[in-house]
Amino acid sequence: MDLESLSPRNQLKKETWWSVLTLAYQSLGVVYGDLATSPLYVYKSTFAEDIQHSGTNEEIFGVLSLVFWTLTLIPLLKYVFIVLRADDNGEGETFALYSLLCRHARISSLPNFQLADEDLSECKKNSADNPRNLKDKGWSLKNTLEKHKVLQNMLLVLALIGTCMVIGDGVLTPAISVFSAVSGLELSMSKEQHQYVEVPVVCAILIVLFSLQHYGTHRLGFLFAPIVLVWLLCISTIGVYNIFHWNPHVYKALPPYYIYKFLKKTRQRGWMSLGGILLCITGSEAIFVKFGLIFSLFVTCMQVWRLLPLTTCLMSLVIVLCWRKSTLYALAFIFFFGTIESLYFSASLIKFREGAWVPLALSFIFLFVMYLWHYGTVMRYEFDVQNKVSVNWLLTLFGSSNLGIVRVRGVGVISTELVSGVPAIFSHFVTNLPAFHQVVVFLCVKSVPVPHVKPEERFLVGRVGPKEYRLYRCIARYGYRDVHKDDVEFEQDLVCSIAEFIRSDKAFDYELDPGNESERLTVVAASSSSLEGVQIYEDDCLDEREQWSLRLRVNKRVRFVLPESSRIDRSAEEELTELTEAREAGMAFIMGHSYVRAKAGSSVVKKMAINFGYDFLRRNSRGLCYGLSTPHASTLEVGMVYIV
Repeated sequence: MDLESLSPRNQLKKETWWSVLTLAYQSLGVVYGDLATSPLYVYKSTFAEDIQHSGTNEEIFGVLSLVFWTLTLIPLLKYVFIVLRADDNGEGETFALYSLLCRHARISSLPNFQLADEDLSECKKNSADNPRNLKDKGWSLKNTLEKHKVLQNMLLVLALIGTCMVIGDGVLTPAISVFSAVSGLELSMSKEQHQYVEVPVVCAILIVLFSLQHYGTHRLGFLFAPIVLVWLLCISTIGVYNIFHWNPHVYKALPPYYIYKFLKKTRQRGWMSLGGILLCITGSEAIFVKFGLIFSLFVTCMQVWRLLPLTTCLMSLVIVLCWRKSTLYALAFIFFFGTIESLYFSASLIKFREGAWVPLALSFIFLFVMYLWHYGTVMRYEFDVQNKVSVNWLLTLFGSSNLGIVRVRGVGVISTELVSGVPAIFSHFVTNLPAFHQVVVFLCVKSVPVPHVKPEERFLVGRVGPKEYRLYRCIARYGYRDVHKDDVEFEQDLVCSIAEFIRSDKAFDYELDPGNESERLTVVAASSSSLEGVQIYEDDCLDEREQWSLRLRVNKRVRFVLPESSRIDRSAEEELTELTEAREAGMAFIMGHSYVRAKAGSSVVKKMAINFGYDFLRRNSRGLCYGLSTPHASTLEVGMVYIV
C-alpha cells in the first residue's frame, strides 16, 4: 500500500485538480455557451440599419474589427483579467462585489453586524492587508463612505439594481432564447405549418428545461457541455475553412484603423449599428455572474448596457478599497471602459421603445420590493434595539422571590435578531405568563457578508448573567450562500455548542459591552463538524407504536460524550447535568410574531410603505428556517406591535 498517496495533503491536491477540471468542463455548458452563441446574429443585425457594403469590403472589415476589439476589451481584458480577480471567495456578480466592499469599508447594511464577524476566516482571506492608518491608500474614500449614510444607501441601491437586473433578465431570457431558436424552423416548412408548430414546440422545450432545473446547475452543466463543445468545434472548423476558401485576407480587419474608417463612412447609421455589435458580448456578464442563447436585439442590448456600467462602478471601488491601488487606477478603469460602454449604451437607447423597457420595468419592480423589505427590517430592528430590556432587569427578575416566577423543566429558546440585551418579546412574555424554562437560550440566527461560514466558526456562545441562572446567548452565523440545516440537526448543534462552551470554559473571545461582563461571547464549533468537542447522543424513550399513538414530541434520553482528555470541575459537571435534564424534558421555541405599524405623524409615503407594503411582504414571506418543521406543541408565538 502506498501510504504517501493516502496522506491528506495528496488527497487534497488530487481533489483540487479534479475539481478544477470538472468545473472547466461544466463551464462550457453553463457560462461559455452564452459567449459561444453571442456573435451569431451580429452581421445580420448590424447591416439591418441600411448599411450597404461596397466592393472593397471596408464595411465588412470594419464590423469584423469592431467585433474583434469588443470581444478583446470587454470579455477578455475587463472580465477575465480584471473583474474575475475580484471574486468573493469564489462567488461572483454585483452582490459579491458589494460584499467585498462591506468587509473592507465597514458599510454593511446588516443591522446586527458585529466586530466579531470580521474575524471569520472567509473575511481574513481578502482582508489580511487591510490596515486602518491615515497613510494607507484609499483611506480617505473609506472614511468618507463610513461617515455618510447617504453614500452607503446609494451603494446598496447600486448593488440591488445589479441583482434585480439579473433577475429581470432571467424572467425573459429562457422564453426569448428558445423562441428565437425555434423560429429557425420556418426555413424548413411552410408559413402555414410553422405558425401552428412554433408555440407548442417552445412550450414543450421550456417545460423540459424547467423540469430539469431542480437537479442543479452542476448536472445541467454536464448535460449541455458536450453540446456546446461539439458546437464550438463545428463552428470553428467551418470558420477556418471559409477563411481559406473565400477570403484569406480577413486578417486585415484586426487593426482598429478599420473601425475609424467604418464609422467615418457610415456616420449616424454606423453609430446606430453598434447595438448589433453589442450582441457579441451578451455573455460577458455571465462569466462573472455564473462564476459560482441569443434573444431578440431590443432586449439583449438593454440587458447588457445596464449590467456593464454597474460592474464598472463597483469594480472601481474594489480597486481602491480592496486591492489598495491608487485612485488613478480606478479613474483610468472607469474612463477607459466607461467610454466604450457609453458608446454602446447611447446606440441601444434607440431600441428602448421597441420593447427593451419590459426587463427594465421588471428590474425596478424587484428593486422596489427588495428595498422595501430592507427598509422595514432595519426599522423593526431599530425598534428592538430601542425597546430591549437590560440584563440587570432580567437578573432582578430572577433574583426576586416575591414576583412568583416559576422555572419549568426544559430548554426555552428565545428567537431574536438582537446580538446583545434581552428582547422585548421576552419581557412581554414573562409579564403575561410569569414562568420560563430552567435553561434559557437567547438565539440569534443572522447573515454575515461572506459566502460561507465554516462550521467550526458557526456559533458564538456566552452567558447572560451569573452561571447559576442558566441563561445563555447563542449567535448562529450563516453566509449568503450557506444552506440552513433542518430543525433536528440544528437543535443538536445548538445544544452541543452550549455543552462545549460549558466544558471548555475558555477565555472569552469577544465582548459585546465592555462595561458588562455578562455580554461576552466565544467561538464554539458545531458538533457535526468537530470530532474533538462534545458529542450528543439521543434515544427516544418510547417505541414507535407509543410515539404514533401519542403523536406528541416524545422525551429523549440524552448523553453528552466528552473528549478523552477532557477534565471539568464540579460546577461545570453540574451545569452539564442540568443541561442534559433540560434537553431530555424537551425544547420549546418562543418566537415573536410582530405587527409593524408606522408611528403617528409619519408621512403618507412611510405609512403606505410600512402599513401596507412591508406588512404584505411579512405576511407572505417564509419564516425562520429552524422553526418551519418544529411541532406546534413546541412552538409559542408572542405577538407584539412595533411602532416604527
